[in-house]
Amino acid sequence: MRRILANGTLVTPEGLRRGDLALEGEKIVGLAAHIEPAPGDEVEDVSGCWVFPGFIDAHTHLQCWTGMDWTADSFETGTRAAACGGTTCIVDYATADRGVTMDEALAEWQRRAASGDGCTANYGFHMAIAEWGVNSPAQMRRMREAGVSSFKTYLAYDHLRLSDAETLRCLEVVRDLDAVLCVHCENGDVVNELQRQVLAAGITGPEGHPLSRPAEAEADAVSRLLYLAQIAGARANVVHLSTELGLLAVRAARARGQQGIYVETCPQYLTLDDTRYLEAEEDGFAGAKYVMSPPLRKPSDVRALRAAVLAGEVDSIATDHCSFNLHGQKDRGRGDFTKIPNGGPGIEHRPAVMATTFEGQLGPEGLCRLLSEGPARTFGLWPERGRLAVGAAADVCVWDPSARWTISAATQHQAVDYTPWEGFEAHGQAHLVYVGGELVARDGEPCGPTPGHYVAR
Repeated sequence: MRRILANGTLVTPEGLRRGDLALEGEKIVGLAAHIEPAPGDEVEDVSGCWVFPGFIDAHTHLQCWTGMDWTADSFETGTRAAACGGTTCIVDYATADRGVTMDEALAEWQRRAASGDGCTANYGFHMAIAEWGVNSPAQMRRMREAGVSSFKTYLAYDHLRLSDAETLRCLEVVRDLDAVLCVHCENGDVVNELQRQVLAAGITGPEGHPLSRPAEAEADAVSRLLYLAQIAGARANVVHLSTELGLLAVRAARARGQQGIYVETCPQYLTLDDTRYLEAEEDGFAGAKYVMSPPLRKPSDVRALRAAVLAGEVDSIATDHCSFNLHGQKDRGRGDFTKIPNGGPGIEHRPAVMATTFEGQLGPEGLCRLLSEGPARTFGLWPERGRLAVGAAADVCVWDPSARWTISAATQHQAVDYTPWEGFEAHGQAHLVYVGGELVARDGEPCGPTPGHYVAR
């Protein structure tokens, strides 16, 4: 039996076209102006809708211990929420903590993803490396053979970061494996010292968080990473870019002719600014909802990043979804902002927030490039995912641009007690979402199967 999506606007690599799309099993089997249904075929009239390849969120932290607490969302709840918003595949960060091999970490993340009632969306893994040793290159080769084509290192957080020399060695292995290195770009020494100074000045609430992580700390680390990647001749992905200064460092590297630079930013850095840390609710602690690293930035940074998105300087928009409840988790940091678990939710609302924010500017092709095609190309999911074409995966999001609805924690599927976009009036919604050819969500609500599985890249 085929599932035929009829009369939609198909968002293809060749451009927009009016027509039908046929799914059978886990593949797209037809794409034409008209597909005549056969007996037993299931037909959905999607007139007025945009038909996208399923959206890909290539930066998530599900069912993850961060050193302070477990994230609120499991793989079960996180991928269900992702699918309700139109995301059919995530790439989550497995982490080889110090004293843990990459093989052990990958096995543990596979176990977590298989726990509960399963995953609604498909999933792959990056491998984050918290320490470097003589066996690290061999472990990275085994990861590559297991379908992990991207790695991550940190330039901040004492329990995670590598030295510049270790980062360079890692980049050299990444180059040899034709992989890509994702890097958290903040100067960890500067952050540590500024945290000490801010607390010593008596600033202990959420407003201290952005004071201790200035734009210069990001820009320094972005510049350092890109010079190291140039020395190694390796591909590097700047994750969650948040500042105009960091963007200028990227532009400088590209201007000198450096190749293999990818830039990711997130909805929070394109829509929210640092005034959120001063919200008065919860006895002045509501700003803890926005304690994430890097922090929310100045309105001028938001404007600069939006302009960069429209200029094609950004390769993908991901969420860095790392959810903690305000009550019972983040509020443990009352009296010391450094003890507020870092991270925020976004896996469910990324497509709607971006479609609304850039309404009339990006169009469906631009949204597809940033939410689907870009991450697919960067992280080894292309051409099976990230495009509508015969033979590609039957991961599809049918988007209704005329839908109007309000984002609220009361109606979301993320397993967390708030959303940064409470009250946001969204223009557009995922009408039908298919994973592996199975209908998993309709009009923002889950509807049955959990067909998600591991995707080797």
